[in-house]
Amino acid sequence: MSDLSRSLARSWSSTLKLPKSTFPARIAAAEQAKYLQRCTDDLYAWQRRQRPADSAQFVLHDGPPYANGDLHIGHALNKILKDIICRVQLAKGKRVEYIPGWDCHGLPIELKALNSKNQVGKDLGPANIRAIARQLAEETVVKQMKGFREWGVMGDWENYWKTMDKEFEMRQLEVFLEMVDKGLIYRRYKPVYWSPSTRTALAEAELEYRDDHVSHAALVKFPLATVPTEIREHPLASGDEIYAVIWTTTPWTLPANAAIAVSKDLNYIIVQSERHGKLLIAESRREYVEQLLEESLKVLMSVAGTSLLSSTYRPLFKDTDGSCQPVIAADFVTDESGSGLVHCAPGHGMEDYEVCLEHGLSASAPVDGEGRFTDAAMPSSPSMLSGKHVLNEGNKAVVKYLEEEGRLLHKHKYKHKYPYDWRSKLPVIIRATEQWFADVGDIRQQAVSALLNVRFVPQSGKARLEAFVKNRTEWCISRQRAWGVPIPALYHRGTGEAVLTRESVTHIMDVIKQRGIDAWWTDNEHDIAWIPPSLRDPAGPGYARGTDTMDVWFDSGTSWTQMKENDGIESTRSDMYLEGTDQHRGWFQSSLLTHIAHQLAKGSKGHFKAPFKTLVTHGFTLDHAGRKMSKSIGNIVHPHEIMNGTLLPPLKIKKAKGAKEKPTAPVYDALGPDALRLWVAGSDYTKDVVIGQPILKATNGSLHKYRVTFRLILGALQDFDPKNQIPYESLRATDKIALSQLRSLVLACQEAFSNLEFFKAVTAINRWANADFSAFYIESIKDRLYADSTDGLSRRAAQTTIFHIYSHLQSILGPLVPLLVEESWEHTPDVIKSAVDHPLRRIMVPPDPKWGNLFLEKSYSAIAAANAAVKMMQETARVKKQMGSSLQSYVHLNVPDSVSVFQELGTAELADFFVVSSVTLGSGSEVPHEVENAEWSYEGQFELPSGEMGKAWIYTPVEGKCARCWRYLVPESMAEDALCQRCEDVVHELELNSSEASNTSEASEAASSFSR
Repeated sequence: MSDLSRSLARSWSSTLKLPKSTFPARIAAAEQAKYLQRCTDDLYAWQRRQRPADSAQFVLHDGPPYANGDLHIGHALNKILKDIICRVQLAKGKRVEYIPGWDCHGLPIELKALNSKNQVGKDLGPANIRAIARQLAEETVVKQMKGFREWGVMGDWENYWKTMDKEFEMRQLEVFLEMVDKGLIYRRYKPVYWSPSTRTALAEAELEYRDDHVSHAALVKFPLATVPTEIREHPLASGDEIYAVIWTTTPWTLPANAAIAVSKDLNYIIVQSERHGKLLIAESRREYVEQLLEESLKVLMSVAGTSLLSSTYRPLFKDTDGSCQPVIAADFVTDESGSGLVHCAPGHGMEDYEVCLEHGLSASAPVDGEGRFTDAAMPSSPSMLSGKHVLNEGNKAVVKYLEEEGRLLHKHKYKHKYPYDWRSKLPVIIRATEQWFADVGDIRQQAVSALLNVRFVPQSGKARLEAFVKNRTEWCISRQRAWGVPIPALYHRGTGEAVLTRESVTHIMDVIKQRGIDAWWTDNEHDIAWIPPSLRDPAGPGYARGTDTMDVWFDSGTSWTQMKENDGIESTRSDMYLEGTDQHRGWFQSSLLTHIAHQLAKGSKGHFKAPFKTLVTHGFTLDHAGRKMSKSIGNIVHPHEIMNGTLLPPLKIKKAKGAKEKPTAPVYDALGPDALRLWVAGSDYTKDVVIGQPILKATNGSLHKYRVTFRLILGALQDFDPKNQIPYESLRATDKIALSQLRSLVLACQEAFSNLEFFKAVTAINRWANADFSAFYIESIKDRLYADSTDGLSRRAAQTTIFHIYSHLQSILGPLVPLLVEESWEHTPDVIKSAVDHPLRRIMVPPDPKWGNLFLEKSYSAIAAANAAVKMMQETARVKKQMGSSLQSYVHLNVPDSVSVFQELGTAELADFFVVSSVTLGSGSEVPHEVENAEWSYEGQFELPSGEMGKAWIYTPVEGKCARCWRYLVPESMAEDALCQRCEDVVHELELNSSEASNTSEASEAASSFSR
């Protein structure tokens, strides 16, 4: 042994190429800001600058979040999904456009702003209310934007938009003008959903239904005034007064009763009640009425529903000398509940209104904006009901009056589904008022046809949106609040008649452009500048500006106007809209309807198009038990808890030996934005998404696995130059198996990305990282990487494979965990950086087709089966203290001759695969004498993919341990610090290289001395 060899013998590790990398086990908090900037703002700006405007574009139009509160976990799900999709499109070579927006008008912001200033209930006037609300919205936008950016969401944050921007408001009014011009906007006195708690009309999209609402229902009898001849002449029915019986869950609507409805298809009966006289009910509801009255009812006669249509009855809450009211037919009357007769209050019911309108019956709603009865509820005795809230004491007063008058047959509590104001969380009522409506009935057919060419994810979203559109005839767009875009209507001071024409709206818009939208409220009420010249009459009473504002869904529903209409209607369409499933009845629908109306205004006759080409919806976020998050339960998960790790228990810090226990602040597993992003990416968002400690623990585990994987890869590539790549044909079988597995992974991820099924990509990556890479490939090549000749073919082959893995792994992880990928690039050797594009900027390419090797993939299954048997036996030997490292064992395999893969791989590669010192092969049942004579051995069986069985033995090595690579391949006769033949050759090569380097240095020094 040479002097160098003797010196190396004291430290053989210096001759090994052990992995070295600057990539840390954990990211430092101080470093995150640097990587965040690079992978968001810098990346977005780069692609907008470098990818030409006329190249393939992808536009994701932001459904604006509401600017009235702190960010929650639902925001994270939404915004990160959008960002992942944009990053996937960027990786496909697209030029991405994502301009964030905010919804800034409406009641929640107005109320929150007033609460923050302790001004609720005070008469501040519209101007002050608007100023306070605007300030809150501005502050919230800044706060929310900071949060979104901290999540690694890239976008054009410098040019974000708000629905309260002047430019946005003017474009919204342009759409409104188009709808006015097409006759799609009208005003009508009719019932609408009304929120007494917020004192404004509501659209269907602003409701949420509760299944546990309890109403005080009543069975009430109305005295019939006139009856058909067959009843009047019937011997049993004639004589005494007959009462029509109705059942209602809203007794407070009885003062507005205008008719009683029956079904033409039902048969009715007059029954005798001992306590209540003669009652008219549906024949099929007799048993139900008997149960309520707790008595048996004797049938006196039957009569067809059609025969009752000539009947009239006396109202209960109007003057006794008032006219009688009719019995009418209505399709909505069934025998599924109640008495089979329905009380109709056209001022408090949508269906009631429609059917009464057909019969010329006018609607009345003696209820004010706060939900309290007015004097008109009971003209003969106003004080009995006036001022009482209809859902509380007013309802009780009605029931009490019915009881006193002998008209109440029964009262009871009734639990059922009921609409609530989604903002105040309090019940609403239906109340007839003068409101502005958009005529949806005239455009819904075109809207539905426009959905035919839209891609829905999930597909069920199509039927849901279609149902909402098909079942809608009109849209109440007026709100009785100050914070919003005004409905630009003028009202005659003498008659109250509304003026809303193209001329008037255009004129008002011109004034708004000059003075600003707040001037609608702040200018003097008699300022003639707001009145079109054609309406100005110095001698007349003049016109007043209206106080209603537009529904906020109309605001956000016109956000597609952000897209510049340079090339016809197509340029106003975005590639994608993505929001929660509740937006089928909200933003998706309002955007679709206004977009269709715009096309009609532009003269489109057919081929109507939605403003979105793809519509993606996600579910709601739930806690680990599948419950909705709420403050009362205390199960709310905040995004920052996931990022800073505080949702999980603190880390256990190992103390140094002998160190005293010192109280320290807890340290948490803070993995930053990527932890939040990986949870989103790993969730099937098409359903409700669950978050909690168990899920976050698994998510963090996966993220740590990715870090370890990058650390191993970068350590293996420390001295690799891509120009030294080994051709595929020269790779070893183990490398080719790894590339085949990599190809399958990349194709699976690319398909998942195309299908927007990111959770499938995460599942595939996790399986590959744990099974294919960690458990198989990296273990099988460690010896080659560390102990083989630096420039040897086998080591370079392993590095070539690792290089391919690194490149593709960065590409598929880039959209999901961009900070981690950016960080890995920071620690990538310069020679590799100079040879390839930045991972977040490169185009994601499909893997090399020749990597797909079906034979090797099948072979892997066979080898893995054998490996599982080997590992199990090794564990048994470890438990018995017979071995430690797996290198302290030899393996012998007997496999059927029909399974050729073991022979084709050869024993050297099999030893690498099993991470043992030696492998031998045999067939049949023969057992090598080395096994029989071994100090210890274990035998096991394994099933091959073909169904055939193989046998495996592990046993004591028969040779000594190599002092350098620790494989047991040195003849026992050699010295204790001897090397195996491979290591001898590598060390000899190091000696030669060292000698040549020394000679070169001496020659260079001599030449330098001579020149001097």
